[in-house]
Amino acid sequence: MLGANGQLGTELVRLLGDESSMPHSALSITDEAAVAALISSRRPEVVYNCAAYNAVDRAETERDVAFAINADGPGYIAATCERHGAWFVHFSTNFVFDGFGAEPYVETDVPAPLSVYGRSKLAGEQKALQAGTHVLVMRTAAVFGRTTGRSFPERIVERARAGEKLRVVSDQTVNPTYARDLAAAAVDLAEQRFAGVVHAVAAGCATWDEFARAAIADAGLHAQVEAIKSDAFPTPARRPVNGCLVSIRYHPLRHWKEAVSEWAKNP
Repeated sequence: MLGANGQLGTELVRLLGDESSMPHSALSITDEAAVAALISSRRPEVVYNCAAYNAVDRAETERDVAFAINADGPGYIAATCERHGAWFVHFSTNFVFDGFGAEPYVETDVPAPLSVYGRSKLAGEQKALQAGTHVLVMRTAAVFGRTTGRSFPERIVERARAGEKLRVVSDQTVNPTYARDLAAAAVDLAEQRFAGVVHAVAAGCATWDEFARAAIADAGLHAQVEAIKSDAFPTPARRPVNGCLVSIRYHPLRHWKEAVSEWAKNP
């Protein structure tokens, strides 16, 4: 598993064992020769790629870095997996859609990313799928976990405990997806040898302020969350207003409210 030290990679290691781990510090997926050497020597049945450039706003000025990690890297991995008969599971994002639609996006909807980050992730999907037939691209949304201190609900709860004023966007919707649930789905799909694109997200959609209130309440805290519009919190990268996904190929993960509740009980 590549990129094993992030919140999703950590959950996959928990399921698959420490021997599956390959953190970014030990190997960069932008190093084609190193990727090829690793897969050639280990001969895994399945390769999971959790490595990604996720700095959505910074990508607007770091296009080359974003495309090297999010697009070129997955292409290298997929091509090497194809040569050695390994299945490749790659993770992508709801940011490949523009979010202008009224309904949650399904796998057959046409991508139209708004940002450099979204375009780099879409390019990674395309390179991976073009490089091999044993490739699964799992699109997901608003992933949160308990391992890095950087996930959205962790930051919200930390700020609530500190008594900070909380102003959270209320006009963008997502599927808050627990990394633990996503990891289990990835293993399940790999075992079933799914290929192509699959949306793997929590059941239900929420605005970011709804997500924040649920995290605060489940953490046993009391804090006011002011709902604000996106234009009151401008960012370099445009976000899809409707960032919700649904699958026509795989069952939804558990409802996001149930997942947030469990997350709050497992520090």
